[in-house]
Amino acid sequence: MKIIKRILLTLVVLIGILLITALFVKKDYAVEREIVINKPKNEVFQYLKFVKNQDNFSKWNRMDPKMKKSYKGTDGQVGFSYAWDSKDKHLGTGQQIISKIKDGERIDMRLIFTKPMNAEDDCYFITESVDANTTKVKWGFTGAYPYPFNLMRLVFDMDKEVGGDFATGLSNLKKVLENNTTK
Repeated sequence: MKIIKRILLTLVVLIGILLITALFVKKDYAVEREIVINKPKNEVFQYLKFVKNQDNFSKWNRMDPKMKKSYKGTDGQVGFSYAWDSKDKHLGTGQQIISKIKDGERIDMRLIFTKPMNAEDDCYFITESVDANTTKVKWGFTGAYPYPFNLMRLVFDMDKEVGGDFATGLSNLKKVLENNTTK
């Protein structure tokens, strides 16, 4: 009986330490990558604002050709919604909604993941002119882990986990736009 009490006490102390530690671990995270594309800013922005074009460059959209997709609203306008449902565990089920457009400069979207876990993040594209025929594109997202799940930051680096996927997508975007292709 004393062994069981010691084990339970040890577990309670460990859980207490973890919960106290979580109070001091940052909850917010941000991931961003950028690339320079040899096309005018307006042309790049006009392509990016249409969510369906992500099928041509996003690593995630290309991972499961059998993924079920549905759309609501007018693509390229605030309120447009793209929902996906995939059997691929890396993609799961979710929705992306255009929440704000600052014409020629920035597109903000809300990401709502429902499988394999519930999460909500904000995603964005920013376009900046380098010169008349060159554009810098930034693609990123921000979010926060709820307490006490923010402890995951100690072992899971969101930037390392998905940053490469953003870089791959931007590289694909550069190829698509500079080659004037749609694949």
